[in-house]
Amino acid sequence: MSKITILPHEKICPDGAVIEVEPGQSICSAMLGQGLEIEHACEMSCACTTCHVIIREGSDSLEPPDDLEDDYLDKAWGLEPDSRLSCQAIVRDLDLVVELPKYTINMVSERH
Repeated sequence: MSKITILPHEKICPDGAVIEVEPGQSICSAMLGQGLEIEHACEMSCACTTCHVIIREGSDSLEPPDDLEDDYLDKAWGLEPDSRLSCQAIVRDLDLVVELPKYTINMVSERH
């Protein structure tokens, strides 16, 4: 099992969280499976930027983003060198520390 430490985020997890994850699962699906409601407007199909995260530790254990993910990341709010779409970042056998950006760009959000 790998561990993902999610740094505190004002809305999604104000106190931060630590979750255990089976390798082979995406960061997004792991978070959703633990009740952490990260946005994922495209249903994890790599067609938006709403699940953008910043990998603060452990990014070397992830496969590099492919061209499609890179194209979408270019549109994400608060892009950093270790930014990833959490629906595409597959957990391996190393622990990760993840930060959720303060904002997300979601043109189709139904939460009013």
